[in-house]
Amino acid sequence: MPHVITQSCCSDASCVYACPVNCIHPSPDEPGFATAEMLYIDPVSCVDCGACVSACPVGAIVPQAKLRPEQLPFVSLNAAFYPDRPAGERVPPTSKLAPVIAAPKVDARESDPLTVAIVGSGPAAMYAADELLTQSGVRVNVFERLPTPYGLVRAGVAPDHQNTKRVTRLFDEVSRSPGFTFYLNVEVGSDVSHSELLAHHHAVVYAVGAPNDRRLDVDGMGLSGTGTATEMVAWINGHPEYTDLPVTLEHERVVLVGNGNVALDVARILTTDPDALARTDIADHALAALRQSKVNEVVIAARRGPAQSAFTLPELIGLTSTCDVVLDATDQALVQADLATAEDPLIRNKLEVLSKLGDASVPATRPQIRLAYRLTPARILGTALVSGIDFTVTGSDRICHLDAGLVLTSIGYRGKAIRDLPFDDVAAVIPNDGGRVIDPQTAQPVPGSYVAGWIKRGPNGFIGTNKSCAAETVQSVVDDYNAGLLTAPRTRPHALAKLVRSRRPDVVNAAGWRAIDEAEIKRGGGRRPRDKFTSVADMLAVAAAAPTPPFTQRMLAGFCH
Repeated sequence: MPHVITQSCCSDASCVYACPVNCIHPSPDEPGFATAEMLYIDPVSCVDCGACVSACPVGAIVPQAKLRPEQLPFVSLNAAFYPDRPAGERVPPTSKLAPVIAAPKVDARESDPLTVAIVGSGPAAMYAADELLTQSGVRVNVFERLPTPYGLVRAGVAPDHQNTKRVTRLFDEVSRSPGFTFYLNVEVGSDVSHSELLAHHHAVVYAVGAPNDRRLDVDGMGLSGTGTATEMVAWINGHPEYTDLPVTLEHERVVLVGNGNVALDVARILTTDPDALARTDIADHALAALRQSKVNEVVIAARRGPAQSAFTLPELIGLTSTCDVVLDATDQALVQADLATAEDPLIRNKLEVLSKLGDASVPATRPQIRLAYRLTPARILGTALVSGIDFTVTGSDRICHLDAGLVLTSIGYRGKAIRDLPFDDVAAVIPNDGGRVIDPQTAQPVPGSYVAGWIKRGPNGFIGTNKSCAAETVQSVVDDYNAGLLTAPRTRPHALAKLVRSRRPDVVNAAGWRAIDEAEIKRGGGRRPRDKFTSVADMLAVAAAAPTPPFTQRMLAGFCH
């Protein structure tokens, strides 16, 4: 009985290396691995050994016999990835796999060990730290402006996607590595500058994501009841900067403009039974609001047609298996027309799922999600509050009006300029070559400055895409260090901690984060994964009560003499 992969991939590739018969593809040495929506297990070659199950850090692999009903579509999806071949033919298990980019080999200098600052603590940052710390003697200091790490994994993954959040277990292991230090609740650019980081490190890697939403430029944006899906997810997840977001769920309809995975997440949460959400790590304030919600329809509107849907296939399957998802007659016809001409297998798979959706004209018995296509936003209606939105039917002058009490956009993200570094305002990224920051005026690398993740490549890919992205950047850092191109730190190692604490006395270290983590899990009471703190003050109070490691006590004592 074969095993089956049931969700988007984190690109850790542990399952590939654990498999004794080479039945998981694409593998790191094959084209498409870094950008694949998910990996696939060959049902013919799988020997049901289970090695991949324990290797997967996000629990995405399940024996076929143990699949839940909603996961059954992944059986045919895994099998469909492989070309037809005679029954019983197996892929030879002798293939020697190579990583996407070979682990960097640091030419260690005992008197000048490679020391790197990483700004940000999300997936790109933690994957970069992991890659650097494969080498002994390397020191990595991770800076994060919040008292809690892991970025969008904590605040951007929907609370009912706990398996996806399990990647933080890998990040926790990285944070316990020799040479790793957290500087949480510290904002680079305010508490400490870029030039100061360079004085204490050979290199600074910015992995700060793309924090700004692309804004819809139509009349009415800015009215109460408008916002972005990203802000909504942050509110749902208890991000401390979004706990006071004015969310109104008094109207029967919510409209989401854009149909990427984040839009699907918001729609799913808004239409899920709050009793089911109460078993997740959803923020208490969001759960309370959802219990009082009057929403019975969420419309996800896209400018283009079904074949151009931005959501991934695993997310679509997950949505349709747990929620009532429907199409009206016009959109059903669009799906059938696209299906008749689609050649790309992945697009065909999406269209086949869409072709089986329910009919929007059938009276609903519970809150439902309606996918709508070829609608271009024209204006948002209302005076002080949103009352609806007008679309033009894409390619025509016909108007489609929808009443709504909440209009959220999900049309992409933009990187934010970083002080003292160049910025490409059009692409909204830091100009770079393989992660090396490039000065566009001279076309030369900016000494000691690097980027990884969305600020490097733009807002595309999945959590796992950051692994290969970070590996490429780390290779550039190591190459430059080995070539003697990086200036050695001008201070003693302990001077950084002294500087940071003088600017930010309430800096949170790894022990403080673990205290917050343990307290949240305890607050969950075994009924839910955790009950998050949503106030920075509460987080800092818990972190301050954490025992200070003996080494840190001695180090701080030394500062007083």
